[in-house]
Amino acid sequence: MEKKTTGNEKEPLTSKKDVSDCSKGEDCKENGLLVRNPKSALRLVEDANKVHPSQGDKGEAAQISNGFSGVQSSVPCNGEVEDAQGMAPAATTTTTTTTSTTCGAEAQQQLMELEDRETWSKKIDFLLSVIGYAVDLGNVWRFPYICYQNGGGAFLIPYTIMALFGGIPLFYMELALGQYHRNGCISIWRKICPIFKGIGYAICIIDLYVASYYNTIMAWAFYYLISSFTAELPWTSCTNPWNTANCTNYFSKDNVSWSLHSISPAEEFYTRQVLQVHRSNGLDDLGGISWQLTLCLLLIFTIVYFSIWKGVKTSGKVVWVTATFPYIILFILLVRGATLPGAWRGVLYYLKPDWQKLLATEVWVDAAAQIFFSLGPGFGVLLAYSSYNKFHNNCYQDALVTSTVNCLTSFVSGFVIFTVLGYMAEMRNEAVSEVAKDTGPSLLFITYAEAIANMPASTFFAIIFFLMLLTLGLDSTFAGLEGVITGVLDEFPHVWGKRRELFVLGLTIVCFLGSLATLTFGGAYVVKLFEEYATGPAVLTVVFLEAVAVSWFYGITQFCNDVKEMLGSAPGWYWRVCWVAISPLFLLFVTCSFLSNPPELKLFDYYYPYWTTVVGYCIGTSSIIFIPIYMVYRLVITPGTLKERILKSITPETATEIPFGDIRMNAV
Repeated sequence: MEKKTTGNEKEPLTSKKDVSDCSKGEDCKENGLLVRNPKSALRLVEDANKVHPSQGDKGEAAQISNGFSGVQSSVPCNGEVEDAQGMAPAATTTTTTTTSTTCGAEAQQQLMELEDRETWSKKIDFLLSVIGYAVDLGNVWRFPYICYQNGGGAFLIPYTIMALFGGIPLFYMELALGQYHRNGCISIWRKICPIFKGIGYAICIIDLYVASYYNTIMAWAFYYLISSFTAELPWTSCTNPWNTANCTNYFSKDNVSWSLHSISPAEEFYTRQVLQVHRSNGLDDLGGISWQLTLCLLLIFTIVYFSIWKGVKTSGKVVWVTATFPYIILFILLVRGATLPGAWRGVLYYLKPDWQKLLATEVWVDAAAQIFFSLGPGFGVLLAYSSYNKFHNNCYQDALVTSTVNCLTSFVSGFVIFTVLGYMAEMRNEAVSEVAKDTGPSLLFITYAEAIANMPASTFFAIIFFLMLLTLGLDSTFAGLEGVITGVLDEFPHVWGKRRELFVLGLTIVCFLGSLATLTFGGAYVVKLFEEYATGPAVLTVVFLEAVAVSWFYGITQFCNDVKEMLGSAPGWYWRVCWVAISPLFLLFVTCSFLSNPPELKLFDYYYPYWTTVVGYCIGTSSIIFIPIYMVYRLVITPGTLKERILKSITPETATEIPFGDIRMNAV
């Protein structure tokens, strides 16, 4: 990658330059060895004992008086280094660093890999990608429901506290780790704490599970989008082939009474036409595969493939649409919802504080879980995206901006949803609590869809609403798969480094095949099982171990020194305390609360049997089991006594090359 040289930049040390061409004050290469001029040599001799500092001293040893951040290099294979300190006085005019032929080749390879690493075209591409990842379908349906269920406006207090002391610090930690070490979720552990490398493999498995059910929800939205291109929306009447005798259209001009067994046409369209759950008896009898949803999902994966196959330079352009379009639609829907009769009833129900709720432990658990899953650390996405940043990018500012935008989006989405729910309550002549009893996707695909269908210009609002849902889901899918792609390509560069397009194709095919169970007539039951059990506890466990590994094994001092090298200033005591104690306790609190009181699953009229809970936990365990398996494997293959094996396994085996401006040095 060609880069313009500014006045503060120097030629890469790997560039070819004859000694005769070196001008005074420049560094040269001679016979493959770095040759520095006398002035450079004198400065280096003063710190000769810091040429290859220990990991713990890296922050201090890395300071060189040339005005740049210090250099951390890969330690030579045999650990031997020759420098000016051991030379005769006459030889001190130059300083030569040598390694074995093998080590030199490895260093050269690392330099080439770093130089070839892709970077974001613009800073805004990165910000939009992170915002698009963090702001997803859950912001639209999950936060409003959790908010009114846990005290309305009072819920904002525990939500804000959990964001400040749990979610945002973890979000910032992952951005800083990825940007500093410039690696994906697998290979980054070689530079932090090798024994925890299984975390990277667990993350990849979790991302594959998410891709297997999350995109199915987008297939439902795509089905709705296609069905919206009609003069009369199909979920407004009871005269369709899929309707039953219980279908009751209380929006009709006739006086229709709403009975206990009444079902709205929107609910029957969702359950009997889109999902076709009536053709399944539950998880033990999923039934056949819906060919309509299969085609929708196939088209979605096709869009995903051609958006990410070339890397972040391609996906960074696509998110200009997928990350900004939802905000335009949210604003339009907010204005429209605010003008509907009865909208104030929904807003009042959404925000009316119930201070007694703050005394309940489950409210704080819900707040912690909501902010964690909303910001999304632990999926390898933040590591992957930030690894393509410039070394001195202000990731601290990025963390604050993107996390704030995410939280505000969730809050505003509540007004978009509840103004419409207030309108529904006004039309039904019911309490808002009765209208808002639908949770999860049902809130969007039944309640909100029904409200849109009975607005003026319903076709237009239906099209833009479901198009918004698609774009919300797409950039989150881009991000999840990019976490896997970056992790695997960084870990196996010789196998897949030049075959990204082929690997991405294979990955999308695997995800599509893995989604087949969710495309069956009972696929909605599978989606809910995966959402509640297969990924939630596993991700919480992964991020807890990640926080412990970074803060306690890699060392909070070392990590803060890394941040200082990038940003020029070290994180303050607030961030240190959060990373060392509060954030891990935050994760432990949520995980233990979930495991001690697992949710009783129910979807429509189907109650999940006990054995499905066991299956769900088994699926979740299938990902995190890689962590202890790799720990055992690492200790077995490491030579020495048990104590020596443990010490070697928790000591970084590969150091991080730190750039001098836009070039990267491996050893001095």
